[in-house]
Amino acid sequence: MSRRASSSAHPGWILAAVLLAVLAVAGGYAIYGKISDPFRTLSPLPVQDYLQSSNSLRGNVYKVEATIEKAIEWSRTAGRLFAVEVGGDMLPILVPPEFNDINIERGQRYRFRLKVAEKGVLRAEGVKKS
Repeated sequence: MSRRASSSAHPGWILAAVLLAVLAVAGGYAIYGKISDPFRTLSPLPVQDYLQSSNSLRGNVYKVEATIEKAIEWSRTAGRLFAVEVGGDMLPILVPPEFNDINIERGQRYRFRLKVAEKGVLRAEGVKKS
């Protein structure tokens, strides 16, 4: 009686397929992270330059990803003022009333489109939860 050939897959091929699948998922996740940033075309806020001389950046628009540390003040006409942490530094961000429908809470991470307004105030022009 003749023997039949074995049809099971070689363990090396299975390992290579699993490795390829893991790399594809990791690559897709990295690309999705870049594409999902609504402010990806903006330059990041140069925090140290801002802290040294905020007036030199007046009128420019930047992006920043920050963690909400504290709600400082609220005004019906001016909006909400938050203290945020960016790379170990604390910054104030004024979120105008048009973003009142966004529930911003302490400890949450947000992406902001910021304009350096008069007297160096960081005014949010766009807000997106990270």
